Amino acid sequence: MYRNSNLSKFTLLAAVSLLTFTQCKRGTTDDNYLTNDDDRIGYASDASRIEFANNDVLALADQAGILYNAEYIRKSTSKCATVAVDTINSPHTLIIRFGDVDCECADGRLRRGSIVVKYNGRYLDTNQVHTITYNNYYINGNQLTGWVKATRVDTTVVGDWYYRVQVNDSLNMSPDPLMSKHIVWSGNLMRKWVGGDKTNDRSDDYFSVSGSATLTRPNGHVFNFNIATPLQFAIGCDFAQSGVVNVTGYTGSRILNYGSGTCDAAAQLNVGVHVYQLTLQK
Repeated sequence: MYRNSNLSKFTLLAAVSLLTFTQCKRGTTDDNYLTNDDDRIGYASDASRIEFANNDVLALADQAGILYNAEYIRKSTSKCATVAVDTINSPHTLIIRFGDVDCECADGRLRRGSIVVKYNGRYLDTNQVHTITYNNYYINGNQLTGWVKATRVDTTVVGDWYYRVQVNDSLNMSPDPLMSKHIVWSGNLMRKWVGGDKTNDRSDDYFSVSGSATLTRPNGHVFNFNIATPLQFAIGCDFAQSGVVNVTGYTGSRILNYGSGTCDAAAQLNVGVHVYQLTLQK
């Protein structure tokens, strides 16, 4: 009887411990509990990286297309960023050149190569299509290739306009040409300039992005991103600041939350009943 009593107590204690552990796993915890690298350090960071680069290029093109110069793109102490415009030939061409070596720009980021924008009519015409390609373009050592087509939509309210964006970009995260790590971002998005549009200073600009896209990671795994709450990107922040995305693909269905607007590396991933805190990578 004595041995059976101890056995019963041990069994009860084990059951309570297991229940407590299960309840802890259902709560909020950090990404160290995630065993799948796609979930832990993968698609959340990759999507933030490449959509930031994509949004940044559109912002640079707008700055150059509105002013026809690089005054607010380059540092005041540097002349390495220039803008050239050909409005004689059709389609018109706008080229932002950063040179063959890294150029530190006004936002502190290093760029080299060129961004090429093709369009007809005036740059700010309603329904104008801006087709953007790249010529050996790098941002902070990462090469961006592919193309973007942005159609400017005027809602007839002064200053209230947005872009319909088709994107098929690739960001190579490896400086070694023999060790390419391409992130591919392809889809249809809507991009609004929601802050800083009344000034010529790029540092106060921020944008919202909605729609859907497909992300292909360097390991070949494919994820579909359907943006439930618009993503927010600011020129002065290296990460997606806010927004909620329904993610489906290689690891199943997930809900990815980039936060409430603070510029930090924090994000949150919901996997079923489990909630994990992520740390985004640049």
